[in-house]
This record gives sequence, C-alpha cells and structure tokens, in this order.
Amino acid sequence: MSKTRIFALLGIAILLIAVFTNPPKEKIEQALTVKAKDILKKQLNYEHKDAVDFGMMLFGDQVVREFVNSYTYTNNYYLFSLTKISWNGEKYIIGGGAFGKVWISPKLDEKAEVLIEALKNQ
Repeated sequence: MSKTRIFALLGIAILLIAVFTNPPKEKIEQALTVKAKDILKKQLNYEHKDAVDFGMMLFGDQVVREFVNSYTYTNNYYLFSLTKISWNGEKYIIGGGAFGKVWISPKLDEKAEVLIEALKNQ
C-alpha cells in the first residue's frame, strides 16, 4: 500500500472519530455552568463558605442556568463544536468541544467582572 493511500485512510479515520465523538450541546452547557458557578463564587469574596453555598443552592444555580440558556449558544460543526456568548451586541468564542472533550476559554475569566454584574442584576 502506498503512503498516499495510508495517509488518506488515516485522515478519513480521524474525521470519522471526530464526528462520532463530538460532545453534545448538553455536555458543553454543563461544563459552562460549572465554570460560571466557580467564577461567581470567586467574585463574591465570601467569609462564610456555608452561607455562600446555601445562597448558591437557592438562587445561584437558577441565575447561572438562566444566564447560560439566555446568553450562550453552541454551534455544532460535526467535527467540533464552538460555544459563543452574545454580549452587548458582540459575540465571543468562550469554549469548544472535540473528541469527547470540552474546553472553556480563559476569555471567560477576563470577562468575569462584567458577567458577574449582569448575574447580580438579574
């Protein structure tokens, strides 16, 4: 078998693996929700961990879920997925997924203060 044919078959195999292991939208939203909760907890500068956990259980989970459902969306490109946030008329790529893995961009941490203010005002 020639090298060209081996590389072509290898390329097709990688493409098929990428298509079948592309993470679903729900998995990406779950990772984004976990990241948003972590950012919210860091921004609260809490003294009593139990009080913050109780507040997050009552209000934070709902606010974060509502934020993820309202301001973020995921585009599935079959080989990979991109998650974007729509904020003040601008769109930012904040994460993605491929081969069964989900990545959240550090840009989300950079925008944390703006996002936290929005979450507090909802």
